[in-house]
Amino acid sequence: MPISHEDPLVLVCADLQVEYLTQGDRHVILDADASIVRCLELLTLWRSKLLPVMHLKRIAQPAWFNPSSRLTDWIAQARPWPGEMTFEHPLPSAYSSSRFVEHMSSIRNVRCVVAGVSLEETILATVVEGFHRSHRYQVVADAVACGQTGTSEAAVYKQSVVNVIGNFATFQSSAELIRTSGAIAI
Repeated sequence: MPISHEDPLVLVCADLQVEYLTQGDRHVILDADASIVRCLELLTLWRSKLLPVMHLKRIAQPAWFNPSSRLTDWIAQARPWPGEMTFEHPLPSAYSSSRFVEHMSSIRNVRCVVAGVSLEETILATVVEGFHRSHRYQVVADAVACGQTGTSEAAVYKQSVVNVIGNFATFQSSAELIRTSGAIAI
């Protein structure tokens, strides 16, 4: 299906949760700050233009999960507003949420613009599964963070994940997305 720049854009904010910023947590992403800043800039722009936003939230509940923990809470600045769609998913793919599957099946000719964290889990799994369902995803390259950061191999690891995702989605920088998208040009 050819991409039309007239197709509506939906911003998909993936797993913008406290646990990824909490020092000492096993899921912490040490250099996620720049990516999250870009996510928040895009979220602010989308909201100012009254464009649709979807929020994904990973709610895995293994045996050690503490239900009173605040780690799965939204990052304060990324908390969904009334009227914005939210989907909780127990597995890496957002498609593990039956509500998400139902919603995505009901819309046509939309481009999902993905920003957020968990590039190697939620974003990868969702984009691959969406590709197999003929849904179109565009990942914002400078607004995604990867879990293996903070190691000497972090850049190589992230680039490897990006290369894999590139088989199933397109990549754009936030500046390029803003500049080339008439729907959100400022």
